[in-house]
Amino acid sequence: MYAGLLGLHSLLRWLLIILLVKNIICVNVQSGERFAKNDKKSSLRLLIIAHINLLIGFYQYFTVKLPKVMMEHFTMADIMKTSNLRFWLVEHPTMMILSITLITIAHIKAKKSVNALKTQRLMSWLYILALIIMIAGIPWPFREEIGRPLFRGLYQ
Repeated sequence: MYAGLLGLHSLLRWLLIILLVKNIICVNVQSGERFAKNDKKSSLRLLIIAHINLLIGFYQYFTVKLPKVMMEHFTMADIMKTSNLRFWLVEHPTMMILSITLITIAHIKAKKSVNALKTQRLMSWLYILALIIMIAGIPWPFREEIGRPLFRGLYQ
């Protein structure tokens, strides 16, 4: 089950990045126009995928024995000194939670949109910031100690 969830988590990451880029483009291209139902639906799709991926990540983080064992055998000072442990136990979850929080705030603003131009600017900044944080928190293959395959669950 763990391998299947890991694969789903990895694939949803790509869908999330694609939807985030699509929403950034839509919000900036339609700047100043009235919010349409499609804009709100697109924002909702992004929000749903982001939260599903977050729940899968939480499940993996709290049910897999590896994080528990690491926390039991290492002090927080040891974890913070070791880049691999620090990334998986602190940085990755923190960055993903922060980026999904920004996506959630952007969706809330889209739902309550009164001034389209002002809302679209804010959404654009929130989406761009979420994308930057998310890209920084992904274990890309070129990162030496923490790198993982692009499609983790497909060939493990």
